Amino acid sequence: MEINSKIEKAKKGDQIAFTFLLDHYWNEVYGFMLKRTENETIAEDITIETFSKAFDKITSYNSEFKFNTWLIAIAKNVYIDLLRKKKTSLFIEITDNEDQQAYNIADPTPSAEDALIKEQNLSRLLLCIKELKPHYQEVIQLRYFQEMSYQEIAIKINEPLSSVKVKLLRAKKLLAEIIERNR
Repeated sequence: MEINSKIEKAKKGDQIAFTFLLDHYWNEVYGFMLKRTENETIAEDITIETFSKAFDKITSYNSEFKFNTWLIAIAKNVYIDLLRKKKTSLFIEITDNEDQQAYNIADPTPSAEDALIKEQNLSRLLLCIKELKPHYQEVIQLRYFQEMSYQEIAIKINEPLSSVKVKLLRAKKLLAEIIERNR
């Protein structure tokens, strides 16, 4: 019964309920994907994306079905999407010699215009970040401006590693929406 009450709270946007559900079902979804992918990094990425999608669409969850079944279905779809992307992406082999030639041609020093554009873009980005809720601002700031690892962030904000990953993913999605809206 506790799971159902947490799901209902999560549907209302309760962050503590989200964290509970994430912690409760993380190992099941991760283990399921690890068996399929046989790759810890890919399984972890799929699991993070699964929870992100689940939390974005939690209001559409039908309680006639088990919550873990719903999560596994989402995970399968994320995995299928990943396989499709892999199949359609093209890879071009570049030799070391060609790479060095391209490097020698490119001028790595930014022009005055490049520096100004970068400064203006950073200023706009910071304004967009300020529109996020404080807990999302914090993880963005720690990850991208202080360049902390996920583990370091988890220790700093005293939250489980899996929660940090999902929070960062959600923060990036929300930030992308804000940036798009402010164009």
